[in-house]
Amino acid sequence: MLSKAQNKYIRSLTHQKHRKDNKVFIAEGAKIAEEWLQSSWQLQYILGTEAWLAANKAAIARHPEAQTHAVTDDELNMLSLLPSPNQAMLIAHLQEPAPVPEINEWCIALDNIQDPGNMGTIIRIADWFGINHIICSEGCADAYNPKVVQSAMGGQLRVNIYEGGLDGFLTKNKLPVFAATLDGSNVYTIEKATAGVLVIGNESKGISPAVLQHATRKVMIPRRGGAESLNAGVSAGILCALLLPQ
Repeated sequence: MLSKAQNKYIRSLTHQKHRKDNKVFIAEGAKIAEEWLQSSWQLQYILGTEAWLAANKAAIARHPEAQTHAVTDDELNMLSLLPSPNQAMLIAHLQEPAPVPEINEWCIALDNIQDPGNMGTIIRIADWFGINHIICSEGCADAYNPKVVQSAMGGQLRVNIYEGGLDGFLTKNKLPVFAATLDGSNVYTIEKATAGVLVIGNESKGISPAVLQHATRKVMIPRRGGAESLNAGVSAGILCALLLPQ
């Protein structure tokens, strides 16, 4: 059972300020928790129902650095951000931010992506396509927001995410830059590149002029129906499938 102080601390982590101050984040749900347990990522708390803790005893033993607590469904419900809390919650340590390295392979650049669901989806897409790096502008959603972690489904374990380093990266970058815009070239007619930067812009405003000036080529997904635009995460998935070599 958690103490009142521990309950208060964990609930405070729904706010970005407290996550940043304490250098931790929340990963919850049985499937996500089990994936993080299989990694070497440093954990602070492992919370789970008695049945879940017993079923994952071996994986939990790999994390002696973490405090492990059995919680009831009611206790988990009080702490959870999910509509239907699911057996387990982890509090994991944030890794120290690293500078953006020189990248010579496909990567994704995000310009002011603000919806946590989109951010998480794009991380998951990068993980699916084997894209190892995502570079985010300062205006992007927190990559370790609980909703982002939920949507990414463990993608942060395999994709390097650099927050706030987009301007410097694009200035030094030597790869071709493909900017997703509504007035670009038909992506179906573009030859696949062995490496490049795919830029996805803000959900409502698109790519900012400061970022767009770095574009080597503007690309678009041709529209056949009446929808005004595509979701940023959906666009990222389609463009990755069409631009990256098989």
